[in-house]
Amino acid sequence: MYLTGQIHKFRIFDKNIVLDVNSGSVFEIDDIVYDVLDYYDKFDEDHIIKQLNGKYSRTDILEALAEIEKLKADHLIYTEADFSSAIDQIRNRRHVKALCLNVAHDCNLRCKYCFAAKGDYHGRRELMSKEVGRNAVDFLVEHSGNIKNLEIDFFGGEPLMALDTVKEVVSYARNIEEKAGKKFHFTITTNAALLNDENIDYLHHNMDNIVLSLDGRKEVNDRIRVRADGAGSYDMIVPNIKKMVALREKEHKEYYVRGTFTNKNLDFSEDVFHMADMGFKEISIEPVVGKEGDFLLTEGDVQVVYDQYEKIAREYLQRKSSGKNPFRFYHFNMDIYDGPCIYKRLSACGAGREYLAVTPSGDIYPCHQFVGLDEFIMGNVFEKKLNESIVERFKNTHIFAKPECSNCWARFHCSGGCNANNYQINGDLNTPYKLTCKLQKKRIEIAIYLGIVSGGV
Repeated sequence: MYLTGQIHKFRIFDKNIVLDVNSGSVFEIDDIVYDVLDYYDKFDEDHIIKQLNGKYSRTDILEALAEIEKLKADHLIYTEADFSSAIDQIRNRRHVKALCLNVAHDCNLRCKYCFAAKGDYHGRRELMSKEVGRNAVDFLVEHSGNIKNLEIDFFGGEPLMALDTVKEVVSYARNIEEKAGKKFHFTITTNAALLNDENIDYLHHNMDNIVLSLDGRKEVNDRIRVRADGAGSYDMIVPNIKKMVALREKEHKEYYVRGTFTNKNLDFSEDVFHMADMGFKEISIEPVVGKEGDFLLTEGDVQVVYDQYEKIAREYLQRKSSGKNPFRFYHFNMDIYDGPCIYKRLSACGAGREYLAVTPSGDIYPCHQFVGLDEFIMGNVFEKKLNESIVERFKNTHIFAKPECSNCWARFHCSGGCNANNYQINGDLNTPYKLTCKLQKKRIEIAIYLGIVSGGV
């Protein structure tokens, strides 16, 4: 796959920025170069001068053109690239490096936007047995090839409802990792309702990363994240989250507090700031995704969301400068100087190939968001085999297999979006969800801007 040169230029606040799409090079440019680039690869010199005459002098335009030519000659913009070998790597890579263990198809909350049908994934409520958990670990080791560092994510529903199985999986994995030549890394996502001093201590010492669910302000959280009896969850979970975060911060261990915003809280920047004011430094607020519900975002909300992202960026810089309740916003955490390898940029999370999900019964799916869709059952951990036709299907979800993504300037930063969301909204793995695309592009632009003005986030 050979690509000709492509750039993307944009303005954020006081900066003119140009991104070279293929190389990832980023430059801050002045107004005249910014304007000349509108015409540079489309018209000759005389036409460009004629178009911009009156706004800039001929001499200044020629200097801008010379500057662009120098950057191009130095292979810094309009770079060409051949990605054939990277695509071949995707095609030939056959090993699994991560499992999402749905240890609980049950939940003690009934969040209204839950993609997992309030915990049961449109099936029966059940918990994963220790036997299934151990076999999932064996499956991962057997299918991981020469990959040493393996990841297991405990998910639900609410995984703390199956804490005994979580503990068994961690213990079993630790006992076999040296003999297997592996190193296991564990993450858990919890709504925090079942946290107490004992399991906070256990999770803190055994999880490499902990994701804690909270939608922000009390009135926002309690509108959507409700208990089975319909009561809000904020007062129950916030003290638990604070205890966990205090431990993680003290020992510099990974965590983040994760929420979802809907059209009911389009001022979601205030939820970010609310969480930062509580001392939470690692924060994520994700846009809701779904096909049904009066809380979904619409095209009419896009500009409002853009404005909120900019508000978060301004506040991030102000708090970073002042040192008062600083925070990091997950979607702006992008290293513009040393980002992911090209393989990762082409294939994103690797769902259906490198990353798989396991249900309480041991069935295997491409990821947790495909659970319950029979056509995507890939096998079972007791059988230790995978449906190769589904694996092949997901090998063809890289960005160059998606017509709308292959020429998009953001392709190497969003990697074609979430395949599960694409399928859920459009019925096709390779047709991106356009609203999410728009929001993603805005976040990428702001992340690049922050990388320039603050050396990254």
